[in-house]
Amino acid sequence: MTTDSPAGPPEAPGPPEDAERTRRRDPLDLAQTVLALHEAADSDETIERIAAYSRAAVGCDDAGVMLLLGRNQVDTAGATSDTVVRAHDLQIKLDEGPCLAALEHTETIYRVEDTTTDTQWPRWSAAVADLGYRSVLSVPLATKSRRYGSLNVYAFEPRAFDQDDMAVTMILARHASASLAANLDIEGLRKAVDARKLIGIAMGMIMERYGIDADRAFDVLRRLSQAENIKLRDVARQVVEDRGLSHD
Repeated sequence: MTTDSPAGPPEAPGPPEDAERTRRRDPLDLAQTVLALHEAADSDETIERIAAYSRAAVGCDDAGVMLLLGRNQVDTAGATSDTVVRAHDLQIKLDEGPCLAALEHTETIYRVEDTTTDTQWPRWSAAVADLGYRSVLSVPLATKSRRYGSLNVYAFEPRAFDQDDMAVTMILARHASASLAANLDIEGLRKAVDARKLIGIAMGMIMERYGIDADRAFDVLRRLSQAENIKLRDVARQVVEDRGLSHD
């Protein structure tokens, strides 16, 4: 089942045609992507890969994973930028939004075509539009027996996600859910969130040291992770332990 936010007043022309959207997508081999999800060493790596692969496969600007930690506790465990974390935090603060809805309704895909005209989650959509996001797609991370969270992709342009994007995201979410089911328990969920908080501390140190914003600080950590071929969490731990970047 798919639900879209109610239509608003007439707007400016939408995003490019499908051919242009296709050029934005990374030509990942979906089978290889799915295999990589299942081969992740632990829950932290699984969640990092879910976010990164989703952004590449869909061709969106950002992606993130929101996890259900307990009956009334949710948090961000993986994100491709700090802006995603802020968008998720706004849902928790305002108690509304598609990512939370996908946590509750595991058979439904939620799509916001334009946050500036959305009326289904008006407070959250207005706040997220201020962050620059215009389109949002949220799909459940769940198995038949358990809810894990939601996979959420974001775009800076309105009406960015078509049926192909929805299909790709749903395929990734189903395999991600199976991977999470294989290696996650409640302690693993909390560990993933703790890793996210460690990354936040490292980002804060980099921001203060170099006078840059949160997204640029996150990019610094991500580039170091890729260059050194180590987990983002471990890069963050090194920054915190060394009180800065190793070459300072």
